[in-house]
Order: sequence, then C-alpha cells, then structure tokens
Amino acid sequence: MREFDYDLDYKNLDLRKQPELYRVGRGEQGVLLVEPYKSEILPHWRFATPEIAIESSDTIYQMFLDYLAADDFVGADMARKFIQMGFTRARRYANHKGGKKYKGAVPDDKKGQSGAHGREELPRQIEDPIKAESARIFKEKWDLCRENKDYLAMKAEHRERYKDIE
Repeated sequence: MREFDYDLDYKNLDLRKQPELYRVGRGEQGVLLVEPYKSEILPHWRFATPEIAIESSDTIYQMFLDYLAADDFVGADMARKFIQMGFTRARRYANHKGGKKYKGAVPDDKKGQSGAHGREELPRQIEDPIKAESARIFKEKWDLCRENKDYLAMKAEHRERYKDIE
C-alpha cells in the first residue's frame, strides 16, 4: 500500500479529473485536502447529536453510493473517509471533553496530518453518552462502506491501475 501523498498541491488539483494522483493511504489521510470532494461532502458532515449524526451519515452514505454508481472511486473513498472521521471525531469528543486528545500543539511540519506526532495523550474523561451514540451511528455506516463489494472491487482496481505512477 502506498502512503497518501501530502506533497501534492491539493488547492489547485481536481482529483475527479486526475484520479491517477489519488492515493488511498491509511484511515482518513487527506480527508480535508482532496477536491472537489472535500467541498462536496464537508458541508454535510456533522456529529453533535445523534439526530444530527443520523442525518449526516445518511446523506454522506448516499453520496458514497452515488459516487460508486458514477464509477467515481475517489469520491466514494472520500465519502468513506468522512464517515470514518464522523466516527473517530465523535469518539474523541465522547472521551475528551472539548475534543482535545493530545497535550501540546501539532508540530508545524505535521499540520494537516493526523496522529499524535510524539505528543502525550491526555487522560480520558467520563464518556459523553451523546457523542458515543453519534459515534455508533457513524460506525454502522462506516462498516457498510468497508463491506461494500463494489467499493472493495473499485479500490483494488484503483490500486492496481495506478501502482506504478509516481
């Protein structure tokens, strides 16, 4: 598996027109970078309450299915990443009031990338049941994405087709 390429000029790229530049990477890598998908999906991404999480995850999951139907793997993978991020962010807020998971600031050379980057994790607090339920809602949709046979086939085909492109 090739890592997500953080060195591309995402502000000036349209990965719908240049899918060969897209790398799946791990987890949510690049979720807030890849256009035009970020601009299409981000306005629907919310998790503050279970009711909001249901509406958000349903909308983004439908986008996932629509991207698959349009044979747009990059769009489908980005929708999957937003759904995954709905789960992980809701879990973060369920465990850490205010959502701050790590002690200290993100190092300048790691901004825009997920991870601890050597920082200590702050202690977990008493679980927020509202955010935990929002996370559960997104997790159900994330599981549907990860098990979708069309998505899995398109992912394998994308990786195979573009494995030699630098």
